[in-house]
Amino acid sequence: MPYPSPPRIPSGPRRRTLLASAASAALLAGCTAGADSGGTGPSATVRARARAAGDSRELLARYDAVLAAFPGLTGRLHPLRTEVAAHVAAFTQGTTPTATPSGSASPSPSASPSPVPATEKDALASLAAAERTLADRRARELLDVPGEPARLLASVAAAGAAHAYLLTTGGTK
Repeated sequence: MPYPSPPRIPSGPRRRTLLASAASAALLAGCTAGADSGGTGPSATVRARARAAGDSRELLARYDAVLAAFPGLTGRLHPLRTEVAAHVAAFTQGTTPTATPSGSASPSPSASPSPVPATEKDALASLAAAERTLADRRARELLDVPGEPARLLASVAAAGAAHAYLLTTGGTK
């Protein structure tokens, strides 16, 4: 009687790896918080938060477009979309209304997101690529902002990396 083959181990980062990356990014952000002299800190922070809020709005619009094109993906995408909406709120919380529009580099893309691919599989791959690209950009940018904003960027970058993983592996949480 043949033995069943062992289950295939999914490729990609493990949960521990994602958590360790987020923790190390937060530690790195905490270590660089004191290096800011304060001369350009507030403006750099305001610009980074505005850019991150705009990027999250654009990503949210992509989720909305995919959900409109493929309503069958609602159960899978709704939790991720909800987190992206929370990221927008986190980046805009405590900012003045004039800081976000003036610092936003791309207000028009959120109004017209990129076209949705023709198949569900391609749409998920497109969302995963957008999440991964944005997470990588945020991980690079967190070194340019001090303290709490850097920790927020690190946390959201880790969440984006987890979203990309979940979108490519078929996970729903």
